Amino acid sequence: MQKRKRLEEGIAREAEVASLTSDLDTLFELAREGEDVLADIDREMRAFSVTIDELETEMLLSGPNDHRSAILNIHPGAGGTESQDWAEMLLRMYTRWCERKGLDCELTDRQEGEGAGIKSATIEINGENAYGMLQSEIGVHRLVRISPFDANARRHTSFASIFAYPQIDDDVKIEIKPEDLKVDVFRASGAGGQHVNRTESAVRFTHIPTGIVVQCQNERSQHKNRASAMKQLKARLYEHEMAKKRAEQDKLEDSKLDINFGSQIRNYVLAPYRMVKDLRSRLSIGDVDRVLDGDIDPLIHSYLVWRKTGRIASDGKDEPVE
Repeated sequence: MQKRKRLEEGIAREAEVASLTSDLDTLFELAREGEDVLADIDREMRAFSVTIDELETEMLLSGPNDHRSAILNIHPGAGGTESQDWAEMLLRMYTRWCERKGLDCELTDRQEGEGAGIKSATIEINGENAYGMLQSEIGVHRLVRISPFDANARRHTSFASIFAYPQIDDDVKIEIKPEDLKVDVFRASGAGGQHVNRTESAVRFTHIPTGIVVQCQNERSQHKNRASAMKQLKARLYEHEMAKKRAEQDKLEDSKLDINFGSQIRNYVLAPYRMVKDLRSRLSIGDVDRVLDGDIDPLIHSYLVWRKTGRIASDGKDEPVE
């Protein structure tokens, strides 16, 4: 059924492109006849360009797990309260991105920071190609801004790391032996009401052979938290096994660099100028607010093109990497 759904969406996409092409042909014909339709042509060309970029993004997602849903982890790095606040800004950015894409986003774990922000967060993102697109976000994200926590209004640099795992379907068998699993239940912290805070509903799983630890405390029911934590653990164990099999390739875990200077994949600068720049694809975007509000599709697209072809974005054009 999932394969059928993907094929049906492909057919619908083809029909959409055909319709847009037909509309543009009509507008160009009217322009040749002297009609004042240049503004309409400009609008339709922009819409056509967005559609083509989306199609290209989907075509570039050809990995064995790219079509799967994803689990996203967010952790602050060097910078204390500054980085914890930055991590919360990223959590908001990805939540807004999910809303824009029509993806189901569920916060399964959130550890509040000291004073502001978060110490960590985990979200499940359900939808077609979620993992494939979010691979572009794996790494360290750097923020430069005038600190809202500094009485002297000085410029500060903050870091946070993002990591994504593919959600594993039931048809993929991941064996977890009971003797290899340590289970802890505890009271949830933070917001959630009296029931959440007074009952031991939160669950933490530790996989002893690998040392992988996952936890979930978002639900009121311990049963639901167990199910969510098990889903996360299966995803982590699956990725752990896949990483071991890629002996001759760059292992996925190698992208988890130190969350500090010199290891970032993307810069978000709010002062002294305003710009977002991806350091791999070289794409720069001046509208930082739009990006932080969840419009990261251009960054995802340029990364996928760079990963597939080695070409970088420069002033809206592709240039080969020297």
